[in-house]
Amino acid sequence: MLNRRVPAALAFLALCALPAGAQADPKPLWEAGLGVGALTFPDYVGSDQQHGDLLPVPYFVYRGEIIKAGRNGVQARLFDSLHAEVYFSLGASPPVNSTDNRARSGMPDLRPMVEFGPALEVHLWGSAARRMRLDFRAPLRSAFTVESHTRQVGWVFAPVLNLDMADVAGLRGWNLGAQAGPIFTDHSYNQTFYGVAPGEATATRPAYSAQGGYAGSQFTLALSKRFPGFWVGAFTRYDNLAGAVFADSPLVRRSRNVSAGIGIAWILGQSSQMVESHE
Repeated sequence: MLNRRVPAALAFLALCALPAGAQADPKPLWEAGLGVGALTFPDYVGSDQQHGDLLPVPYFVYRGEIIKAGRNGVQARLFDSLHAEVYFSLGASPPVNSTDNRARSGMPDLRPMVEFGPALEVHLWGSAARRMRLDFRAPLRSAFTVESHTRQVGWVFAPVLNLDMADVAGLRGWNLGAQAGPIFTDHSYNQTFYGVAPGEATATRPAYSAQGGYAGSQFTLALSKRFPGFWVGAFTRYDNLAGAVFADSPLVRRSRNVSAGIGIAWILGQSSQMVESHE
C-alpha cells in the first residue's frame, strides 16, 4: 500500500496545486505542512476500472531563485528571462496491481514511476492588473520505474497552454488554473502500458505491439486557496484517447477517463524571510 500511496500523494499535490496567483506578492521563502486528500482515478489512462483512495498529502513550497518546489513539482531553474524560462522538473505516477485489473489479469504489474526532464515555459500574456496569466509549457520527461532494479520506460512530451486566474470570481485568495494540450509518447512508453506480449495473449486479449506518437489529450482544472493556517485544493482532470496511436490496444477499455481529488493541509512551519513570488 505504501508503494502505491507515495507516488499517488506526490501526483495529487502537484495537480491540486496547479494554479498560481498571477499577481506577485511577498510570500515566505518556504512553507511546510501535512494533510489528507481524497482521490479517485483510473488504474491507468484507458482503463475501465476506477479506484478511490484516502491518503496523506505532504505540503512543501520553496520559492528560491534557482530551486523551487510547489505547483509544478520540484524545479531547478536552468534559464530565466522576462518572457521565458527553462527548468528541470519532476513527476510521479502510482503502480497498478494487475491481479486487481480485469484487462491486465495475468500480466506483470505496472511499477510506480518517476519522470524527470527539462521544461520550457513561455509567458504569452498577462492582464493589466496581473490577476490573469497565460503561459505555454513544454515539458519533456524520461520515465523510470521505482524498484530495486530501476529501468527507463520511455519518454513523454506534453505541451500545454496554462491559464492562471487569481481572486477568481472576486473571491480573494482563491486561485483557479486551467491547462490543456496533447500528449506524445514513444514506443517504449506505450508498450509498457498498452502492449501485450505473445505469451500474455488470451482468447479475449490478442497480442499487441504499441507504436509511438500521439497519445491523446488532457484537460485539467484546479482550484486552491492558502488560508492563514492551512491550504485547501481540488482538481479534476479529463483524459481523451480518441485518435491515440494505441487506441486499438486490447488494454484500452475506455477512451475517456476522469480523475478528481480534494485535499487539505495544515501549515506546520514557514520561514520568516519573505520573497516576491507568483506561486
